Amino acid sequence: MRLTRYTDYAMRVLLYLGAREDRLCSIAEIAQAYDISQNHLMKVVSDLVNAGYLVSVRGRFGGVRLARPPAEINVGAVVRHTEDGFDLVDCGNCIIAPACCLTGALHQALAAFMKVLDGYTLENLLARRGEIARLFEPSED
Repeated sequence: MRLTRYTDYAMRVLLYLGAREDRLCSIAEIAQAYDISQNHLMKVVSDLVNAGYLVSVRGRFGGVRLARPPAEINVGAVVRHTEDGFDLVDCGNCIIAPACCLTGALHQALAAFMKVLDGYTLENLLARRGEIARLFEPSED
């Protein structure tokens, strides 16, 4: 299974902010840290704010931060929120779908995949928080 770039960016934002819980971070800062599109990231951050994963503070010294502790942010829930659909293949338009068992096997595999993600929180992914934060620091070349 391949997750969308949207989900990838959402998880990156959550990890970045989780590694920097002590302060507000700008979208520009996060985009620069990952070398990704600031415009695309703005959409992702806006969605995460609307979904209650992030808090946005406007103004000159504004930015975003996690809306709740990392231990309360379930990875499976974030993936379900950010993914548009989980159709692994287009069985609905296949002539053999009524007699084929592939659909059931794929549903079972997807359920197992999501069960694993449901067992993780953002806190679990931040177990090496200090190392993650250091990776965002500018190198001294």
